[in-house]
Amino acid sequence: MPLHKSWQWVGAFGPDVMLCVAHARVGVMRRSWWAVWDGSRLREGTRGVTLSRERAQVKDGDVRIGLGFLHGAPIEVTTGPAWTRKTPLAVKGVVVLGDRSITVEAPGLLDESAGRHARRTAWRWSAGAGVTPAGVDVIWNLVDGLHDGTHLPRPGASSPLRSERTVWLGGEPHEVGPQPFDGLTRVGDLEFEALATRAKRENYLVLASDYEQPFGTFTGSLPVAGPLHGWGVMERHEALW
Repeated sequence: MPLHKSWQWVGAFGPDVMLCVAHARVGVMRRSWWAVWDGSRLREGTRGVTLSRERAQVKDGDVRIGLGFLHGAPIEVTTGPAWTRKTPLAVKGVVVLGDRSITVEAPGLLDESAGRHARRTAWRWSAGAGVTPAGVDVIWNLVDGLHDGTHLPRPGASSPLRSERTVWLGGEPHEVGPQPFDGLTRVGDLEFEALATRAKRENYLVLASDYEQPFGTFTGSLPVAGPLHGWGVMERHEALW
């Protein structure tokens, strides 16, 4: 039987600062991490992380992060033995990087996931936030490989949504169709330009992980929302877990 996995990841996306704070568990193994792009430099670490649905705190060397979350309308999807909930956020707080203090007031996304995912799992994912030409706020969650409607729950156990692909337009969630990924440069009709990339490859024989997660800018359009300019992340992850 596959190991039980769970993770919680929160990101905040804006032109001046982008960040993520997360923790994950695979079986008895636990890991936490954080990353901040401050407009010119990527800082990241793994220590001193405290994360809940309401707030995030980091104390790691000369880095301090203190964030609070205002929740929007979440979506939940169950696919077989795996579950996820995605919640749009308004993120407020302060990031201290050495002698520099950055006020954070940005849209974001909370990813909560758990279950007995397949032993070998691979996915492409994008999360971000932007604004339409009319000034309407947009947050998105797009994926290929997890909760994407390809493998549905058994009859009688399906979720209200077939996939977790969601565009929140003015705070209202809308499930959207498949958005093909072109590596880490494009998803659907959104083009992506990376500004800083988190990446790591680990192999412990029985467990392995290979991922890239760049922060960057998006231009193009999304279903439901139409044209927009935004900020966020792309992700490629192959896992043996």
